[in-house]
Amino acid sequence: MPVEVILPKVDMDMATGRISKWFFGNDASVKKGDVLFEIETDKAAMEIDAPASGILRNITGQEGVDIPVGAAVAWIYEEGEADTGVPEPEKANSPAPPSTVGSDTSVPSQSATMEVTKPAAEKVRATPLARRLASDAGLDLSAVEGSGPHGRITRSDILDHRANEEKTEVSGAADSSSATPIITPPADDQVRKLFPEGSYEVLAHTNMRRTIARRLIEAKSTVPHFYLTLDCNIDVLLALRAELNSAAPVVDGKPEFKLSVNDMVIKAYAMALRKVPDANVSWTDEGLLKHRHADIGVAVSVPGGLITPIVRSAEIKTLSAISAEMKDLGARAKAGKLKAEEYQGGTGAVSNLGMFGIREFAAIVNPPHATILAVGSGERRPIMVGDEVKGATMMTVTLSTDHRAVDGALGADLLGTFRTYIERPMLMLA
Repeated sequence: MPVEVILPKVDMDMATGRISKWFFGNDASVKKGDVLFEIETDKAAMEIDAPASGILRNITGQEGVDIPVGAAVAWIYEEGEADTGVPEPEKANSPAPPSTVGSDTSVPSQSATMEVTKPAAEKVRATPLARRLASDAGLDLSAVEGSGPHGRITRSDILDHRANEEKTEVSGAADSSSATPIITPPADDQVRKLFPEGSYEVLAHTNMRRTIARRLIEAKSTVPHFYLTLDCNIDVLLALRAELNSAAPVVDGKPEFKLSVNDMVIKAYAMALRKVPDANVSWTDEGLLKHRHADIGVAVSVPGGLITPIVRSAEIKTLSAISAEMKDLGARAKAGKLKAEEYQGGTGAVSNLGMFGIREFAAIVNPPHATILAVGSGERRPIMVGDEVKGATMMTVTLSTDHRAVDGALGADLLGTFRTYIERPMLMLA
């Protein structure tokens, strides 16, 4: 039997992927472990290895199109094995006619019903994740309609089926006159009708853009946001940064490191989370996850969207180590080469738009983070020092919190602690 090559799930949120490049063609001889193709997920590019050795045939996964997770994209035949074409999905055996009870031929007996449904359930095609989700929810897979190739049931099919069931239960239990109307965005054709034909072009959504849209809707709909803003005087920080950069050892004619303001913001925020551990948490319905380290997600702009690579245990890393790590993560993020574990998780996040001249903004909390710090540009402003007006370089920061996990006073403590590290940056070197 040929070995099925499937599009794997390489990201927690991945529902579909695109094959950006095949490295072998039909009838090519491959060895187990050879890189067969590269897939473009919603966040990165991943190389997929051959699951077996043999002859690659019946490549059905086309480059540049969305393919559901778990879908078969090719098959590997053993040497000398006949090519039977694209294998058909397994079909359940036709059950024998149910036995009858008395003179009523329309009602099958209980034993007959069990005989009919059991083989069908066993032969349902579904991805492993879909089977696990269905099992956790006590859901019969045979009742779910699959949208994958050959009717394969995917994660999204399970989630859609459960959502429809919940809507049905709510609509059946609520009186139609008092039910809260469901607000839905305008349909695509309604939007297009607002603009003259030919005055626009339609750009297909990428996997990344679809994921960003979905996660932002989920975050804004399910996370109660709370915002806190204050100004930081960064004159001392800028002076220390210049001093440290000028003292950097020179290797092969280049400084060993060049610190940015963002590197120092990451360090200060990580140390603030360590100093205020009750804010270094993640919300779950069962309880708060209180983290032992500050893993800081840093928003990085990439073609078509953004991604937040994680600086792990940033509170114990030196500024030069954070700087080197961010340069590496940022470069690989833009190239789509991050590994899943490098951008999943994190206990807090930083989003810095200061380099674009943005003075102040509020960012959206991205679970499992409970906080995100939005950093604006440093600019010269007049400030009061006693009774005198003086000039200072001020940076406005806004902390967004998940109010379920971080209350106002706790958030204020965290933000105040961050300002202490920013305005007295030598503390970050202690």
